[in-house]
Amino acid sequence: MGMNKNTVLAWATFIMILMGCILIALGAFRYDDVAGWGFAAVGIGFFAISWVFNALKGRV
Repeated sequence: MGMNKNTVLAWATFIMILMGCILIALGAFRYDDVAGWGFAAVGIGFFAISWVFNALKGRV
């Protein structure tokens, strides 16, 4: 089973989106104070990085 660079970027994108959703959910449902805003901000950052990974597929 060989994984080329596009497959690796696809898996990285999927994992980053999953972690972003988990962090936003933690910020929204678990923490009601200022820490929730931090979790949500980091989750949005994960979305931004996964967007870059998705844009790099086929170009690297």
